[in-house]
Amino acid sequence: MSAPVSLNNNHSSRPGPRPIIVTGPTGSGKSPFAVALAERLGGEIIGADAFQIYAGLPLLTAQPGPGLLGRVPHHLIGVLPLGESCDAARYAAAARACISEISSRGRVPVLVGGTGLYIKALTHGLAELPPVDPVVRAEIATLDPAAALARLQASDPVAPLQIDTKNPARVRRALEIVLATGRPLATSRATWSSRSSAPEEFRGVVLVRDRDELYRRIADNVDAMFAAGVVDEVRAASDAGPSASRAIGFGEIQALLRGECDLASCREAIVTATRRYAKRQLTWCRNQFDFPAIDPTRSDALDLFQA
Repeated sequence: MSAPVSLNNNHSSRPGPRPIIVTGPTGSGKSPFAVALAERLGGEIIGADAFQIYAGLPLLTAQPGPGLLGRVPHHLIGVLPLGESCDAARYAAAARACISEISSRGRVPVLVGGTGLYIKALTHGLAELPPVDPVVRAEIATLDPAAALARLQASDPVAPLQIDTKNPARVRRALEIVLATGRPLATSRATWSSRSSAPEEFRGVVLVRDRDELYRRIADNVDAMFAAGVVDEVRAASDAGPSASRAIGFGEIQALLRGECDLASCREAIVTATRRYAKRQLTWCRNQFDFPAIDPTRSDALDLFQA
C-alpha cells in the first residue's frame, strides 16, 4: 500500500482523470464496491469518513480489512492519531492533495465514505463565515448539551430541525454559526449549498439497498465487530480525543466497560444508533448530491463509470 498523503499537505489540483465519489449509508457496501471500481478503472481509494481517518479503531469504524487494502492503494484511512482533531476543512485540503497526487500519475481517484459534510466541503468548499469570538466560543463550550440546545432554540427556532441534536458538538457549532453571523443557520447553509462545484468535475454514485436488507447488514456488522474484539479495541483507546470519541459505539462500549449496561444492551444501542445514522445519511445524499442511486448488487452497477 502506498504511503498516505500528509493531512497537512495542501497542493493545488492538477489536470487528470476525473475523481469519482462513492457514498451512501453505512452498511450499504461502499468499501468493496469502491475497490472493485478502482480495480476496473485503474484507481486508488481516498477515504471520506470522519472516523475511519483515525488509527486505533479499525473495528469500531469499519475500516476496510487487509483483503481490500491489499487490492488497491488506500489513502486517508487510519492516518490520524486518536488524540488529534479533524474537521471538514482539514479533510477537504487533505483530499484535494490526494486527488492531485493520484491524478498526476494517471490514476483515478475514488473517494469512498459516508461523511456527507466532508464530501460536500471537498466538492463545494465551505461557507465563508465570520470568525467566532473566542469569548463566545469558550462560553458555549461550558454549556451542557441541554443548555446549548435550549440557547440554539431561542436564537434560531428552526436550527434544531436541521441538525443532529443528539450530537453536542453539532449543536454547539450551530450555535456558534448563528451567533457569529446573526443569521439563521439555514441562511448560512443556503449560501454554502448554492456555491458552484470545485475545479475538479466530480462523478459520483449513492449506494442504496432495500431498508430491511440494510438493517440486517447493519446488525450483522455490529455482531461481527463484537466477535472480532471491538470491546478490547475501545478499552485500549484511552487517548481518543473529542473527535474520534464521537464514533458510533465508542460511548456505548465505554458504558459497558464501566458496568453501566450489559453486552446485549450495548449491542442493541449501537445497532439502533447506526440505523438512525444511516437514515440521516440517506437524507443528506438525497438533498445535497445529484449523483445517481444504485443497488451495488446489480450486475451492471460498475458499468455506470467508464475510465
